[in-house]
Amino acid sequence: MAATGISVIIPAHNRRELLAGAVESVRAQTFRDWDLLIVDDGSDDGTDRDWSDPGDPRIRYLRTERKGVSAARNLGIQQAKSPWIGFLDSDDTWLPRKLEIQLSALESQPGYLAVHSDEIWIRRGRRVNPKKIHRKYGGWVYRYSLPRCVISPSSILIARELLDRCGMFDEDFPVCEDYELWLRMFARHPICFVDRPLLVKTGGHADQLSRSTWGLDRFRVRAMVKTVESGDLSIQQEAWTAAEIVRKSEILAGGCEKRGRTEMGGYYRGLAEFWNERCRERVSQLSF
Repeated sequence: MAATGISVIIPAHNRRELLAGAVESVRAQTFRDWDLLIVDDGSDDGTDRDWSDPGDPRIRYLRTERKGVSAARNLGIQQAKSPWIGFLDSDDTWLPRKLEIQLSALESQPGYLAVHSDEIWIRRGRRVNPKKIHRKYGGWVYRYSLPRCVISPSSILIARELLDRCGMFDEDFPVCEDYELWLRMFARHPICFVDRPLLVKTGGHADQLSRSTWGLDRFRVRAMVKTVESGDLSIQQEAWTAAEIVRKSEILAGGCEKRGRTEMGGYYRGLAEFWNERCRERVSQLSF
């Protein structure tokens, strides 16, 4: 196998009932060399029940004050013992062979430091089919990752080595924290893709992060600007990124103006103009 062990990290805030299903899906894995860290992000609903099992010392429970999902995942990474890291959201579940199949894919395609897979979507109790825009890719996925997050945290398995190179989740992002890390990580590294569903993603909850704030594209724009300013992008990657910043900024500007937020709308209009010029500059460089 491509790993000697996997540390699985489940962040949770007020998810006692849902969390049980996620934990059981880890217990049911056919690959057995795992340890599980449940990171309780300041819950007050009983999530801090006794998750330990005298017969299974692989499960650890960590509690922290409320700091957000990025801080919870980062604490798990810091406490993890294994060379590979897997993430599982508390409202998702893995299929039993998830880890086994991903490790087999890594073994058959050496050189990758991360792998993800397709998934099954359940919304309000019913299975739904992802749209074409949600199609997933393997290899050099940076360009495909710009419009929206196309890698589910619950699907990914990452070598600690890659996290050491690229850094952990940015705790300044209350949402789109996964999108930001994937841009930073996969601008410089390819990812292996298993083209079959290996997990069940459950949505439609009132407390989902994606519903906690308006205008998620505000944070995606911020993530793209940060990625460009890192200096790690090629000219082509920067051109793609600038074009997407322009597209999203114009959409945000229109939305702000429609709702009477003229000052914020003006900010995004100006941002679109700035990055449109930056895009033209990079495209002209590519023509030589």
